Amino acid sequence: YICSIMSKIEANTIDSISGTSTLTLGSSNASTIALGSGDVQSNFLYPAFHAYLSSAQSLSEETNTKINFDTEEFDSNGCYDNSSNYRFTPTLAGKYYVYSQIYWVQNTTTNIKNTAIRIYKNGSQLRRNFQLFTGSYIQYFTSQITSIVDMNGSSDYLEIFGSYDTNNNGGCQAYNGADVTYFGAYRIGT
Repeated sequence: YICSIMSKIEANTIDSISGTSTLTLGSSNASTIALGSGDVQSNFLYPAFHAYLSSAQSLSEETNTKINFDTEEFDSNGCYDNSSNYRFTPTLAGKYYVYSQIYWVQNTTTNIKNTAIRIYKNGSQLRRNFQLFTGSYIQYFTSQITSIVDMNGSSDYLEIFGSYDTNNNGGCQAYNGADVTYFGAYRIGT
């Protein structure tokens, strides 16, 4: 005769036995561990940051340039450098949802031929979103990019780069503002 008993355990901390590094909740019978209403699994969604460009950044024509997102709206673990390297170096390994947007502006004419936004990981291009305006050049455009990126939690870092080309070498800017040119990321799991 097998009997199952439902019970409730109340505790502030549950930890593994000294000398072991694994704590197992449930066994072969448990396929889901449910959190109560309002409870949060604290190791997901952090580290997290969101930063934006506070003043317009001029870029050279046909030159891939790092965008200097210099103002943080939040940085949960101090993992984003908003003053010198403009990069995100998370301190916890896992998969991260990464997003960015650049609002491109050519102030005087309608001559932007193409724009690109890129996610760089450890100094190399990982993802790119490229826009080509053939035969109908523009004056303003918003480039966006998203990706899920594996990070090692110690030395991996992310940056955002942008580039453009115009019909008249007229110059272009990554326009400033919290609502138009920004970069952010947050951990979504292991």
